[in-house]
Amino acid sequence: MSDTVSPSSRPRVLSGMRPTGKLHLGNYMGALANWVKLQDSGQYECYFFIADWHALTTDYADTSNIEPNSREVILDYLAAGLDPAKTVLFQQSRISQHAELPLLLGMITPLGWLERVPSYKEMQENLTNKDLTTYGFLGYPVLMASDILLYQPKYVPVGQDQQAHVELTREVARRFNNFYKLNNREVLPEPDVLLTPSPKLPGTDGRKMSKSYGNTILISDPEPIVRQKLKTMVTDPARIRRKDPGDPDKCPVGDLHKVFSTPETLAKVYDGCRSAGIGCIECKGWAADALVQILNPIQERRARFTPGEVEDILKDGSDRARTRAEQTMVEVRAAMKLTPAAK
Repeated sequence: MSDTVSPSSRPRVLSGMRPTGKLHLGNYMGALANWVKLQDSGQYECYFFIADWHALTTDYADTSNIEPNSREVILDYLAAGLDPAKTVLFQQSRISQHAELPLLLGMITPLGWLERVPSYKEMQENLTNKDLTTYGFLGYPVLMASDILLYQPKYVPVGQDQQAHVELTREVARRFNNFYKLNNREVLPEPDVLLTPSPKLPGTDGRKMSKSYGNTILISDPEPIVRQKLKTMVTDPARIRRKDPGDPDKCPVGDLHKVFSTPETLAKVYDGCRSAGIGCIECKGWAADALVQILNPIQERRARFTPGEVEDILKDGSDRARTRAEQTMVEVRAAMKLTPAAK
């Protein structure tokens, strides 16, 4: 492909995920399925990436899984329906501008802004087995802001739990623009949040589906594994015996039905559970049927890509992203009256 990026009249959107392993249903419903919809709508110029440097903020002591996990994530992107012919798919670490801009923005970002980010204390409390008292972990919101601002997107599609990061990005951009201008104009546009609908999706233990809880259903799990995981899933605690009536609104399996099952199946679930006309095993089987119907085509697409094809997609997408990122950095360096980067 050409090493230039054609201008687009469509608003640009950008988002990414950390490569912490194969993606699960929570990742799919909370972000990936929406990305595919944005891409296929034709209304947006889409950039989606693998945030592998972000994985270093918590996994710096053992980096052996970051690259293999990155390959799994790009495969899941492609399997879900992201199309490199329609979307720029790239890997953060292949683009040196993702290291340069955070250095510059870090010089102007107040320490208090970083300490107030909600996830800063939350992750320290949840990941007690890791030392997160590092410069990299404290500064990861600046890296995240740089990931966004490099591409000057109009929108960042995120769930409600990520809005604080986008707001910090807006504040950093605003501060930069107050200090530096290029020919009396602002260089870093403030992006807007594009809220992603995120349905309640419990894991097999009833808590939020999360790799850290070990309760996930992967979008790459084969049918026997999906069915086995559903069999072990917790249900309405009030339904102890087969003859006891239950309430799908208080049952994690019922939550899965609400997201994935047809209205007809959902009606059977409500009627059968509340009347004790069906058992939990039968109900779980219906949920597994719905999941398999969604996951089978995703897994079929995943199997079509060879390692060589994946590498070509990442290389081409990263080349295109690098060109766009450098366009921003040319303006940033000029606004800051810094020496241009060496060729």
